[in-house]
Order: sequence, then C-alpha cells, then structure tokens
Amino acid sequence: MRAYTAGDTDVPLLEETIGQNFERVVARFPFHDALIEAAPVPGADARRWSYTKMNDDVDRLARALLASGVAKGDRVGIWSPNCAEWTLLQYATAKAGAILVNVNPAYRSHELEFVVKQNGMRMLVAAPSDRNSDYVGMARQALAGCPDLRELVFLPDYGMDGLDAGGPQSDAELTYAELLKRADAVGHSGLKARMAELDPHDPINLQYTSGTTGFPKGATLTHHNILNNGYSIGELLGYTEHDRVVIPVPFYHCFGMVIGNLAALSHGAATIIPGRGFTPAAALEAVQDFGGTSLYGVPTMFIAELALPDFSSYDLATLRTGVMAGSVCPIDVMNRVISEMHMVDVAICYGMTETSPVSTMTRNGDTLQHRTETVGRTMPRLENQIVDPGTGEVLERGEIGELCTRGYAVMAGYWDQPETTAEAIDTDRWMHTGDLARMDDEGYVVIEGRIKDLVIRGGENIYPREIEEFLYSHPSIQDVQVIGVPDARYGEELMACIILTAGAEPLDAAAVAEFCRGKLAHYKIPRYVDVRESFPMTVSGKIRKVEMREEAVARLGL
Repeated sequence: MRAYTAGDTDVPLLEETIGQNFERVVARFPFHDALIEAAPVPGADARRWSYTKMNDDVDRLARALLASGVAKGDRVGIWSPNCAEWTLLQYATAKAGAILVNVNPAYRSHELEFVVKQNGMRMLVAAPSDRNSDYVGMARQALAGCPDLRELVFLPDYGMDGLDAGGPQSDAELTYAELLKRADAVGHSGLKARMAELDPHDPINLQYTSGTTGFPKGATLTHHNILNNGYSIGELLGYTEHDRVVIPVPFYHCFGMVIGNLAALSHGAATIIPGRGFTPAAALEAVQDFGGTSLYGVPTMFIAELALPDFSSYDLATLRTGVMAGSVCPIDVMNRVISEMHMVDVAICYGMTETSPVSTMTRNGDTLQHRTETVGRTMPRLENQIVDPGTGEVLERGEIGELCTRGYAVMAGYWDQPETTAEAIDTDRWMHTGDLARMDDEGYVVIEGRIKDLVIRGGENIYPREIEEFLYSHPSIQDVQVIGVPDARYGEELMACIILTAGAEPLDAAAVAEFCRGKLAHYKIPRYVDVRESFPMTVSGKIRKVEMREEAVARLGL
C-alpha cells in the first residue's frame, strides 16, 4: 500500500476572511467570554472581553490603523510577549487587510532589523522594555536603519506610558493609547468598505522561520490558510462556546495564534492568557481560576507543571482536552496528563509554519501508543505522502522517506523569495517538509528525524547556517560550523566548531557568547565551542557534520 493518505472531507472549508468569521461568531455569542488576560502584572485584576467588547475594541484598533494610512497589504509588525493587545492586533490587522508580521520576542537588534527590512514593514507595535529585552531601544535602532519603517507604537505596561523615562524621541513614536485616539478620524463605514475589498486568499500573516541558507524566511499565510486550519483543529478537539482554552504557548508562533486563538475564537470559546511568558504555576492557576477545559503546551511545559511541589493542590477537574506539539511526549508523561490532569482527549499535533501549521493530528479515542509514538493522521481536506528524497517517488507504507503535504494549508510562499519557494513547494503544490517519516497501515505518521541539520533546542527550531553567517563576522574566526549536541534539559544544545584565523587570540564559549549577546536571540547562542585545525570532509568536499557530532558527544561525555 502506498504511503499516501487524504484527510476526511466532512469538515467544510470556510470561504470567508478572518474578520467575517469573527463577526459571525460575535453575532451568535455576543455576551460570552472571548478573551481573558489572567494577570497583566503581578497582583493586578484579570482583564476580560466579551465577544461584543472584543469586536468593538478590534474595530477601534482597525480604524486607527486605517487612520494611520495603513493600506491593504501593508506589513504591520508585532514584537511582544503574549498579551491581550497581541490578540486584538491579530484581528484588527485581519479586518484592515494589513499583513501581521510576527516577530519573535527573543530577537535582538541584528535579527529585528533583518525582518523589518526583508518585508518592508511600515509599522512596528512593540512591547515596553523589561528586564530581559530593551524593546524600546532596539525598535528605535530599527526605525533609524530601515527606511520603510515609519512608525513605532509602544504597548502599555499598566503603570507607565510604554516608553522609557525620556518619552517619545520623534514624531514617529507613539503609545498604544495615542494610536487608538486616531480611530475617531475613520468611521465604521470606512472599515466596512475596507473589509469588503478583502478576499479570503489575500495574505494576512508573515511568520519567519530560520532558513538553511542564512537568515529567516517569511512564510506568507492567507486568511484561507490559517482560519481553516484553526477551525479544523477546533472541530477535531470538539470545541464549542462552552470551552475555555488556556494558552501559555507564544502567540508569535502558529501554536499560539492559530491552534490557540483561531481554533477557539472560530467556535465561540474563550481564550485565556496565563501571563506574558510561561510559568507552570501560572498555567495551572489559569485553569483553576477560569475553569479551563483545554490546556496547550510542548511536552516540557507539561513536565514542568507535573513537577510542581504543590501540583496536587490545583483543581484541574474542568480540563478535558488540550494540545501537545513540538516534540514527542514520553509515555509516562502522557499517562499523567490524562489521569492526573483529566485531559482524556488531549491531542498531538504535527506540522510546520509553512502548513499553517497542522498537517497531522491524533483524534479523540486514539490509543496511548498513537499519542506517544505517532503524530496522528492526516488533517481533514489535506493530503500527506512519504516520498523518496532522491527520486520523489511515493514509497510504500512502513518505508522511511520525506513527508510532503498538499492542500489548503500550504503557504502562499516565502515573502519575496520565489526561488526559495520553488525549492520547498514543487510544481504539484506538495510542500516538502524536510522531515523523515514513515506511515503505518492505518495512516498514522511517525517522525523519524530530519533531513537537514535542524537543531531543536527547547522547542525552538534553529538552523545552524544563520548562526554561522553571524559568527563569520568575528575577526578571529576563519571558518565555523554549528552543530547540535544532546542535552538532558533542552533536547539539544548548540556547539560552534571554529577554525581561528592565523595569529588570533584563543576563543572560548564565554567569549563567543559575549560576541553574540544582544545580537542573537539567547537560544541561538552556542553553549559549547570547539576550536580545531580542520573539519572532517567527504570526498566531494562536503563537511561531515554527523562525524563532528559523534566526536563532540564522545568528548563531552553526552
């Protein structure tokens, strides 16, 4: 039997924009909870939005964008940890027809400026600075160095004005409150007219994924892509207006904004933000305090929650389902999630940003083995196949090859990179995932590894080439190869294997980390440094990273 499956066709495809879908849901459940932010700052009261209130605030923000001159297709960036304004901007840009650009909150100046320039971003909405990130300073640096970027909008921090003590430094800076005041210049009829211009197949979201050839690539996603994927996930989870979905995973990733926000809000369910970042106690408190019926996370998040000394004191009886994604869940952890957290219908999702993101998923009633050894079956209205990476021929069930996905969820392409898009999506519109997988007789997919040198550290996908390109700028480095080595806590850690320039001073891990700090996200900074004379090579001159990993594992005793 061929390693090919087509998903069920019982879930209809929605032929509407995200804004149209949301307004339809608002009309059905006007007074139901839509959005709850558990604690904007420690000790503060929760902030709540009914569907009607959220729609009103989304419309006001969308009108403010129109008043600011944001045209259909303009890129508006969001650079912030999870907060209620993130969700409001997600829906406001969808109604205004602007393309929301998700910027990883861990990015530093080097990465931020690349993303802003690559897509010609017009406006950047940024978080206020905190102890981890000088968002204000780095945003101002991007404003100075990126000619297309016209305005910076700083989100509130519930007690200050969202800027540093010096206040705005130019007419191009404003607070979120000042942005909202602009809405008075555009009436509701103006927003309705803009919404009428939009098509479900218009691009609406840009998400940057690390690339094998250097810097991140912008996966361009449409209303049709992400609304339908979110809706389909919600259908398979059995979401209704009675569900309350706790989302501690980041909004800048599809896990938060599609599997989370769109899946829940397209079904009249409530979305609950436990905090700006993940802490296990805050996630469980949100479930307990707000009657969460669904909880999301990567396996390490659930492991941290279960490991809390007072875990048994939390009332989690309202939970019934949730989503795990990012890596395989150990069977003992899955057992405890089902038995002790009451998540009987918890689902495993697999996919990639380029497929909006979910292409396979387990179903209610799947066995423990299915949920711990596979990533489920093909999603409704999608196709998956396993092919020989060399020939492209479809393999037989049980054989290992490259997993490819086709259907409504496949991205429109990489922003302004047609050649790179053509490398990923073939002429028959199959998205080549780069993952090695096999398909069993029942159609369940098992991920076996990665074709390329992707490193997954704590759920973050890292392509070594981007880090190599940056480290090449160090005056003491002649050549560098970055590899992943095993790590008990994060799954993998980074090692930079370096050949020094002649006469250069020795480099160690601390010196390399200092060179990277403030310029690369913290998870991209190599933990280990190996200074060597040469790299092992194949006969054809390709560097043997596999051999380098084996050497590193042996030498470090990993």
